[in-house]
Amino acid sequence: MAQLIRNAIEKAPVLLNAAATYSKPRLVTFWQYAKVELVPPSPTEIPRAIESLKKIISSARTGSFKNLTVKEALLNSLVATEVCMWFYVGEIIGKGGIVGYNV
Repeated sequence: MAQLIRNAIEKAPVLLNAAATYSKPRLVTFWQYAKVELVPPSPTEIPRAIESLKKIISSARTGSFKNLTVKEALLNSLVATEVCMWFYVGEIIGKGGIVGYNV
């Protein structure tokens, strides 16, 4: 048991360096996308979002959503799922815990 702990302690710096080397380029890429994607909408984007919402509502009324390709439907479903998840995360943060939710 002592040898196992000694080996783990000896290998820890090597493993941490490997993890840091592996993570650095991925974190740089993440931050590049985060700076672009996680900003609030600008005033010029708000009218486009309203038009997009009107288009979705008219699509639901006319039934034209049935003519979507599988890829478009999957992407729309993923966006809707993401919005729901952010809502739940916000609720959990606002409530201060996950207790009381059917997760």
